[in-house]
Amino acid sequence: MPELSIVIPAFNEAAGIARVVRAWSAEMGRLGIPCELLVHDDGSTDETASILEHLASEIPELTLRRHENRGHGPTILAGYREATAPWVLQVDGDDEMGPAAFEGFWRVREQADLIVGRRVGRHAATTRRLLTRASTLAIRFLFGGGPSDANCPYRLMRRSVLGELVAALPAGTFAPNVIVSGLAARRGFRIIEQDVECRTNAGDRRANWNIARAALLSSVQALAAAYRARSRQV
Repeated sequence: MPELSIVIPAFNEAAGIARVVRAWSAEMGRLGIPCELLVHDDGSTDETASILEHLASEIPELTLRRHENRGHGPTILAGYREATAPWVLQVDGDDEMGPAAFEGFWRVREQADLIVGRRVGRHAATTRRLLTRASTLAIRFLFGGGPSDANCPYRLMRRSVLGELVAALPAGTFAPNVIVSGLAARRGFRIIEQDVECRTNAGDRRANWNIARAALLSSVQALAAAYRARSRQV
């Protein structure tokens, strides 16, 4: 049985997805951690799917799921609900953050329920950095606490805790990691933050004003989740 489920959403990542999957498989082998690699292809229109199909024949722990485009958040949720191991790691398929920091996360896992990454050296567009900061402040206001990088896609979580937190989230939740961070803080789960070095991600450096609309949707969903949590006195 795997000790760790690694959830990797991928959308049009043909340029780097093989490198990402192989790097994580190699790191798990180095650390001696039995794992399952759950890669969800979110309706990619490039060669991502065919690359992953080839990798699945090469890497036995890799499970590939393909579906029509749903968005990053719903794809992550699908992976969380499929995970079977006692610990669940979520990382993105864009190779912005590699496995180098993981050993430190794994070493302290028994002291925490969630170990959340804190991105350092990130070369993101100003708009994206501001909205990341705004989402963190919103979570702290709505839920009374949370990590300093509430939406960081590099987090190790106990599956028992994660299952409880995502149970009430709709399948279409835009930014589940933000809400999971807030709910975990509100319910008093143990959260540890660890630095994760970011590589330059050219796509992330372009200002994207659609982010503002996405942030609004995320905020509305977080507000709804906070209201439900308070109404249930959890």
